[in-house]
Amino acid sequence: MYFHNPLKNDRCAVSEEDILEVSVWRGTGDTGEYETFQVPARESQTVLDVVTWIQQQIDPSLSYRYACRVGMCGSCAMMVNGEPRWTCRTHVKKVTRDGALQIGPLRNLPTIKDLAADMDPFFDKWIAAGGVHTPSRSRAEPIAEVSPEDPGRVEANKGIECINCSVCYAACDTVANTPDYLGPAALQRAWTLYNDSKVEDRQAVLDAVSKNNGCHNCHTQGSCTQYCPNELDPLSAIAGLKRASAKSFLFKSKEDRQ
Repeated sequence: MYFHNPLKNDRCAVSEEDILEVSVWRGTGDTGEYETFQVPARESQTVLDVVTWIQQQIDPSLSYRYACRVGMCGSCAMMVNGEPRWTCRTHVKKVTRDGALQIGPLRNLPTIKDLAADMDPFFDKWIAAGGVHTPSRSRAEPIAEVSPEDPGRVEANKGIECINCSVCYAACDTVANTPDYLGPAALQRAWTLYNDSKVEDRQAVLDAVSKNNGCHNCHTQGSCTQYCPNELDPLSAIAGLKRASAKSFLFKSKEDRQ
């Protein structure tokens, strides 16, 4: 365990009362441990500010991700005191517990190094759930016009702001207990495409998500909706897929009997 005294080298003088005890996960794969740093507490300080300070002032080998720093890309998502969050939007004063922070890589994903999670399984499931748009028209044909008031368009728009940050995936206990489960982000994307009239084969989307480890594996706990930083509602999208796939199954069964 490593401790650093920020009073020694920090440019801005701070008192002993203005120190954060920050535990940061260090390691690769399944091997590692939490390392403790003492970090100066600042006004309007975010968790990403804390991680960046440690990397710049103490240990340049600390690995983590970020890009925009303004809550648009989602690449800075990490576990903060056991909860998945965008660290650039998470103010330290709102999440510290007795002046302490614990920061780790996103849950339910392999760890590449330190705070950087491997996103490949997340995107593999996104594709497996039919997340790739298959247009109903070619480039040579006129663009299909869809009214903003079209019910399908309205429903599809509800999930269009998903930026695949994987916070919902990290929050999902079903993924934790069933690693092959497609997960809320992939299923929300599938629901968006299912409601898009420009998609060529909407039934293919339902077929992809109604297999084993698809939408019917959701336990409806709602952590995905609770933690979504963009205030989207993956839980309702999954419920929509459950209804649509059940209706499709009953319709096919009726056709087979006739």
